[in-house]
Amino acid sequence: MSEDTNKPQAQATPDRAASPAPRQDKDAPEGGTKFRGKRRRKVSYLTTNKIDKVDYKEINILRRFLNDRGKILPSRQSGNTAKQQRMIASAIRQAREMALLPFVVTEMSADRREYGPRRERYGDRDRAPREAQSAPPPAPAPEAPQEAEAKA
Repeated sequence: MSEDTNKPQAQATPDRAASPAPRQDKDAPEGGTKFRGKRRRKVSYLTTNKIDKVDYKEINILRRFLNDRGKILPSRQSGNTAKQQRMIASAIRQAREMALLPFVVTEMSADRREYGPRRERYGDRDRAPREAQSAPPPAPAPEAPQEAEAKA
């Protein structure tokens, strides 16, 4: 008989089950709960100050609902209800038409975040930069006739 038939077969021990236990999230809190409770909803600036209507002429209020680029903030960031968000959006559109608010903010002031150069995309890694591709290599400068005679 061969040696491998004499060896005892590996059996599942009681402390170690045959199927592996489900993995738990390493970032989960120690309590073992997978889901956190509901987050507290943001309260709108309009609700806290009891503002029922916003007019397009109230620029200081409307600027609170624009980001640094001049885009309207979504309601999940501002905490507005759907009705308030529609009212704010239409007032901002009217203020833009009357040139009270900019459509796009182009200049960057000191308090605004400056954006750096764009990162490479996934497919552009193997390509050389555009400047290197489009610029032809510099041609060698021709020698002046006097220098050529002096060398000869």
